[in-house]
Amino acid sequence: MDSRLEAIYNESLKRNPTQPEFQQAVREVIESVQPLLLGNKDYADAAILARVIEPERQIMFRVAWQDDRNTVRVNRGYRVQFSSVLGPYKGGLRFHPSVTLSVIKFLGFEQIFKNALTEQGIGGGKGGSDFDPHGKSDNEVMRFCQAFMNELSRHIGADIDVPAGDIGVGGREIGYLFGQYKRLANRNEAGVLTGKGLGWGGSRGRNEATGYGLIKFVDEMLAQKGQDLDGKKLLISGSGNVAIYTIERAQAQGAIALTISDSDGAVYDPAGIDLDLLKQVKEVERGRVKDYADRRKSAQYLVGEKVWDAADADIALPCATQNEVNEDDVRALLKHNVTLLAEGANMPSTPGAIELMLENGVAYGPAKAANAGGVATSALEMQQNAALQQWGKEKVLEKLDAIMTTIHTNCVETAAEFGAEGNLMVGANIAGFKKVADAMLEQGVI
Repeated sequence: MDSRLEAIYNESLKRNPTQPEFQQAVREVIESVQPLLLGNKDYADAAILARVIEPERQIMFRVAWQDDRNTVRVNRGYRVQFSSVLGPYKGGLRFHPSVTLSVIKFLGFEQIFKNALTEQGIGGGKGGSDFDPHGKSDNEVMRFCQAFMNELSRHIGADIDVPAGDIGVGGREIGYLFGQYKRLANRNEAGVLTGKGLGWGGSRGRNEATGYGLIKFVDEMLAQKGQDLDGKKLLISGSGNVAIYTIERAQAQGAIALTISDSDGAVYDPAGIDLDLLKQVKEVERGRVKDYADRRKSAQYLVGEKVWDAADADIALPCATQNEVNEDDVRALLKHNVTLLAEGANMPSTPGAIELMLENGVAYGPAKAANAGGVATSALEMQQNAALQQWGKEKVLEKLDAIMTTIHTNCVETAAEFGAEGNLMVGANIAGFKKVADAMLEQGVI
């Protein structure tokens, strides 16, 4: 890293000494965009990098709520509003015990450039809580969401900050959050949240968007090699919304999804994942992947294991959480003949894992490009809300495919322009960063 950029990074380390996930995301972006930064004196004079890595606003708050035994519980809530230079802050809410300020900041930082790549006029932000909805009753989840929104409502709005769902925040949680916002604001501001129910402002295709968008991005990566998905074997981690709809679209195109996972272990199903059973277990029963394995004769449950060493395959699609793929996992993937990895989760690969993939010729699709379909379709939901319309599913998915194709093309062309042909990580980081940096220059020092 250039000494001038290293000084800015070291200052960030000093300011944020206990935020490893955030610093990992920052370093990756700085190293990728170094040719752009060093080649533009205006960026240096305006301190673009120093400004981009410092959030515009960081909000932390107490969330006190009562469980079903009338015991008062206390969690911590977050909303980091990172960059509004391209439009209102936009990014999901994550409810999971692993949530910390560092996690929310890394997610928000990545969101800036992911949103820029969609070209939808949205800024970057992220939020959430260390609340765990797993094992809670609907009433407990409702009371928590209402308490969370009591504070969050002060900081959001259709033209200010538009949250959506993420891990632990699905349609149920969005419904409770929206209902409480409406009560507090005393108005029906449909555009304040995305991921809403179809009957009250939601968009068709939103549930499928991240998974479908991921597969469209993989289609584009394969097309570069003169290949398609038909007959390809996939190792997929996770078993939530992203994994489910990744499997749905991939299998519709003739691929075979061999694995799913959760925090307790993995399932290997050589017959291919039974999508109907998976949806029943996860979406209806809110169960675990072990429940799937118990009811599927062909499936093997691998206690405490990851999916990456389960079987020979062509493609790996991490769709669970950050840093789930390390160097040992890449070695396992190489052993099993995997030649392409695209990220459905946010920052699921460690820096060492990415380096090892690139060294060994594995085609790598970074999260900020490959999983941008979810936020892109959230922006389409915002457009529908603003126009008081609801589009057909075919129209939404057609627009989604066009956005994902444009993102891939932009990444490929930008990587080649800056001497990193074929490196989609460099292409994504530079393309997203440049769009944000140019807007910052035009809007002045604010």
